[in-house]
Amino acid sequence: MLIRKLFRFENAHIVRGCSTRRCSHSIHGHSYKVELLLHADALDQGQMVYDFGLLKGDVRDLIDAFDHSVAVWSNDEPDYVASIRKHSERWVLIPVSPSAEQFSRLIFRLVDAALTNTEMRNGESGVQLYSVIVHETETGYAQCFREDVLNPRMGLIDIDLIEFSPAITAQWTNPGLFESMKPKTSMVQPELEGLKTYGH
Repeated sequence: MLIRKLFRFENAHIVRGCSTRRCSHSIHGHSYKVELLLHADALDQGQMVYDFGLLKGDVRDLIDAFDHSVAVWSNDEPDYVASIRKHSERWVLIPVSPSAEQFSRLIFRLVDAALTNTEMRNGESGVQLYSVIVHETETGYAQCFREDVLNPRMGLIDIDLIEFSPAITAQWTNPGLFESMKPKTSMVQPELEGLKTYGH
């Protein structure tokens, strides 16, 4: 069974090397919609694939990190990278160009790491991220599956090569979120008490 959760964010960037000169040579932005599709073959104790209330913590913080921020490809011109870091409070340095396709891979990698390192506490059985869809416009989107994230021909997305500005990490509910997502650690789900878990 699949379930879907929708997130939104506003982001600015330059997509170097693309065919459209306005996009490849000028900072521009989009109003993004991000769909997370989660899959499981069984339901938890609440008869859900995964309680959507649990996505309002670390996963929401990770996606919200891109809201009203500048996504900067680490391989861009050093002067441009340094200027954004100096003049913008909210930026994310990423190891791939910020196209819709790469955003879908990047968000898959981040959310998958968060879910993989979360200790399930309500009988969730084999729940995993199935796909990420990033809507860049009303008429166009990119959809990423697990095999796309692992495809070396699309570029390596190593969590250690992603950097969030201090202004972003300071707003996270869990200050150690990003470090806790790295291998050999485990995040614990928040208690369900107090969460609105009566529906999706």
